[in-house]
This record gives sequence, C-alpha cells and structure tokens, in this order.
Amino acid sequence: MQAVVLLSGGIDSTVCAVLAVKTFGAEQIAALNVLYGQKHANESEAARAVAERLSLGAFEEVTLPESLFKGAGSSLIDAGVKVPHGPYPNDDGPVSTYVPFRNGILISVGAAFALKMGAEMIYFGAHREDAMNWAYPDCTPEFLGAMKSAVWVGTYHKVRLTTPLECLDKTDIVGLGKQLSAPFELTRSCYQGWDKACGRCATCISRLEAFKANDLVDPIVYQMITED
Repeated sequence: MQAVVLLSGGIDSTVCAVLAVKTFGAEQIAALNVLYGQKHANESEAARAVAERLSLGAFEEVTLPESLFKGAGSSLIDAGVKVPHGPYPNDDGPVSTYVPFRNGILISVGAAFALKMGAEMIYFGAHREDAMNWAYPDCTPEFLGAMKSAVWVGTYHKVRLTTPLECLDKTDIVGLGKQLSAPFELTRSCYQGWDKACGRCATCISRLEAFKANDLVDPIVYQMITED
C-alpha cells in the first residue's frame, strides 16, 4: 500500500480518496474508517460504499471505546445533548459538535495503521471552514502542522500526513469533487444519524449551500423536517 485515507464517508474524505487514487492507483490505497460512539455512526456504511465504488485495495474499520468521549458534552456523542439546528455560529471557540481531540486520535490511529500496511502517506480531509473561528481546533493549520511533524517523527520518518483540502472551503471541495467525478451520491454528512439527512444541522446546511454554489443538485435524500 502507498497511502491510507481516513475515510468517514463524507464529502471531504471521499474527495481525498479520489485524489489518492489519482496519485497512486486504487489498489495502492487503504481506507480506514473509525467508529468512536458518534450518533451518525451510519456514515461507516457510506465509507464502505465509497471504498467499494473506487475499488480501493483495502478497507478497515476500527472501533474505539465509546467511553473515551462519552460525557465530554459533545452533541455528536452524548444522548442528552441535541445536535443544534442552523449554521455554525460566528463566535470564537469550539462548537457543540466538537469531540475533544478526536482528530488527533484519528490521525494517530491512521499513523499506526499506515505503518502496519507499509503505507507512506495518510490523507486527512480537514478544510478551511472547520478551522474558522477555531470551531474545530483540531482542524486549524496550527494543529495540522504539529500533527504532520508528530507523524513524521513518530513513524521514524516513514509516514507523512497530507491535508490536500486544508486551504479549501466546502464550495471549493464540491467543485473539485465534480471535476474528479467523486461519487457524491454515496456520501453522508448529516450529524443526526437518521436514515435520511436532516437538512438542518450545520454540516447539512454547509453541504447544501456548496452544491448550490456549484450549480449542482445534491444527490442524497433529505428529511427536511420543519418541527423541532
């Protein structure tokens, strides 16, 4: 294997997977999907579908202990904390869907997996919107730069972390995915974990706006509820 893609099943990681395939060839790519007690764990089904569509060389699913994040107050994890409706707030600081140091843990698992698979690269789909106002501090350039150094040093200079979408926003990513013929119809972005995307959480809103900005119709099905 040449590269590992941290594949959640969403738009960003799917575009990363397509980029990796363009660079190394499908048979040289291993997808890694991580379950960590998230409410939208059904995104793993989307990740598997994307991996199969792209004919990736391997697909691995890792389950972390649910107790790791439970009780931290994240609306992505704790049953008593509702996933908020509406776009991300403009206030500085973490949003309610932030899972403490999740990306650091995912990247670390990816580094260990890459060493096992003999891969030289890890693709991670962090992007500019998630870093804005430090909504997700583990998506900021400061964090990603530190993790790139940590992965390189911690793997005896065998594995590099790459974040090809870091300077793009969601509209840019959808546009890039369109150029690459990314299988957007297989992807899933909603935080609710329902059969259909809610259309009201921040990631649904961002996704819908990105497709509209690219003069595209989002190919997935939305619940579009009106009641709370």
